[in-house]
Amino acid sequence: MEFEKWDEILTPYDHAVEELKVKFKNIRKEFLAKGEYCPIEFVTGRTKKIASIISKSKRLGIEDIEGEMEDIAGIRIMCKFVEDIYTVVELIQNRCDMSIVYAKDYIKNFKDSGYRSYHVIIKYPINTIAGSKEILCEIQIRTLAMNFWATIEHSLKYKYEHYIPEELAVRLRRASDAAFLLDQEMSEIREDIMKAQVMCQVKSVTVRDVLSKIQELYNLGETHKALIYQRRLDKIDNEQDIEEILHLQSEVDNLLEFYNNNNKVR
Repeated sequence: MEFEKWDEILTPYDHAVEELKVKFKNIRKEFLAKGEYCPIEFVTGRTKKIASIISKSKRLGIEDIEGEMEDIAGIRIMCKFVEDIYTVVELIQNRCDMSIVYAKDYIKNFKDSGYRSYHVIIKYPINTIAGSKEILCEIQIRTLAMNFWATIEHSLKYKYEHYIPEELAVRLRRASDAAFLLDQEMSEIREDIMKAQVMCQVKSVTVRDVLSKIQELYNLGETHKALIYQRRLDKIDNEQDIEEILHLQSEVDNLLEFYNNNNKVR
């Protein structure tokens, strides 16, 4: 197939990958902006290379590449905890801008190799200058530990052309069990970690809010009061005292409300 033809085929997949990355990253931003725990740690994506598409189609006997190959467009979502994976799956299920074709849970039903992940195959509508079409895309959702293991296994498969020596395969399976044991241990302390992360995010959002209100005081010409609050915020922030930061936020809010009410009376 000529390069121009490949370019025409793959362009919608490139667009889909970029759009989906933005959408899932925006989900993360929404959670963080609200000061809530986010099940998404980070998002990556890629369009399968031409050589890989040709190799896979020959290996699996795929003739209709666009209709049968589900992972030309690929999105990978990393999570901290196994529980987060299923939360992300629910987020995908509830969206109206993509439809799930099917899903495979390789966490509860892991592969003989030790591979663990959650795969969701979706149909995603894309618009190009040539018109609109639905394409298939594979979304892989994993913990960081699962992703580390899968990355190593992928490299070894590439080195050994998909036939990893048995002795090495046994060691990989043991490593997979160890990685999953780490995930299970982390799940045991998940509540404490989540609370700590939420508290950190609340602090970040509150500090940002106080800073914007101190700037309002500067704008009102209350430079002296603004400097006092700025110094107090710097001191409290260094001490990591969230209660004091919230108290300072309330003080600044009340002062601004006082100034705004006086301005209305005038």
